[in-house]
Amino acid sequence: MPRPYCQRRIAFIPSVTYFKPAGIPLRELEEVAMTLDELEALRLADLNGLYQEQGAREMGVSRATFARIVESARWKVAHVLTSGKALRLEGGAVIPSQPDMAGGDWACGHGRHGRGWQRRSQDGCA
Repeated sequence: MPRPYCQRRIAFIPSVTYFKPAGIPLRELEEVAMTLDELEALRLADLNGLYQEQGAREMGVSRATFARIVESARWKVAHVLTSGKALRLEGGAVIPSQPDMAGGDWACGHGRHGRGWQRRSQDGCA
């Protein structure tokens, strides 16, 4: 039996969920999905310049797990930029570091929609 999946703390929830090349309709593009924990690790390591130990502490994971998350996020960004694909930001097994962060378009996806935070659909359900 695999080890239970641990939720990662995030301090940033994006207001935009897609990035794509200009001039090409989204329906014509292949998508690469990046989870919110990958985005958070990328933000901490590359934007804030934190070392892996510091970033891991911020997210509540081990240094090795943080390194794997950052490596996956960097690969996805490089893949999207070099192949002209769309990047979709989606939920994942994450918890906001502040309870009031999850307002707006994001909702907890526990229950029938899986684990973690997900973008709300048009009907208001995660």
